[in-house]
Amino acid sequence: MSKSHSRSKVIQGLAEQLRRIERSQRRFVAANGSATLSSGIRALDRLLPEEGFGRGTIVEWLADGQGTGVATLAILAARQAMTTGGAFVVIDPQQQFYPPAAAGWGIDHDHTSIVPTNRTPDALWALEQALQCTGVAAAWCWVDRLNNRMFRRLQLAAEIGGGIGLLLRPAATRRGPSWADVRLLVQPLPSQSDSCGRRLRIELLYCRGGMSGQSLELEISDETSDVHLVPQLAAATCAERAAGA
Repeated sequence: MSKSHSRSKVIQGLAEQLRRIERSQRRFVAANGSATLSSGIRALDRLLPEEGFGRGTIVEWLADGQGTGVATLAILAARQAMTTGGAFVVIDPQQQFYPPAAAGWGIDHDHTSIVPTNRTPDALWALEQALQCTGVAAAWCWVDRLNNRMFRRLQLAAEIGGGIGLLLRPAATRRGPSWADVRLLVQPLPSQSDSCGRRLRIELLYCRGGMSGQSLELEISDETSDVHLVPQLAAATCAERAAGA
């Protein structure tokens, strides 16, 4: 199949999905009246100046490799965005999104649209269109390469649509320019013998209007679909073990 034919199918399919979303979804920004969304994790909200993510903004989740928990965290933010209406659009060129796992974390399958593309240019085009749609509460996308011009276009698209853009990106991209309102670095931590969940550390690299450099440690249980803040003493012990102390 040629690249042009592949893109044509993506464009046609997404256009139909977005038209259907706009017909069926109320404009959630106007209905809710709040300019801020919870991240889905109360401890993370406390690090943010408005205690959540702003509507019409871009949030970058930076991490390396699979199993870091970054996809779960972004899904929790999407779930929270959907609570006041609006659809969830997933653009996943790396095919990392797993619908059954997302459903386990409370994502409504009936209000989720997955865009089938494995080409970065098509994925970025689809993401821009989804962010511009007023019926989309959250758009989720794995993005490796993103130039400054396209990043700015995505930011403007989010402002138009009023939803939230959740970009999952490699940790190395922290050295590059960003138009995101919030940048979060997610790092896995060694598991503990008394724990059945995954532990991770979230560092606030940047937040518009807030203070960067703050961090917290969480434990994620995929079995119970719970996220817990690791107590400070336990977090310090975990850090010492990771350092070989």
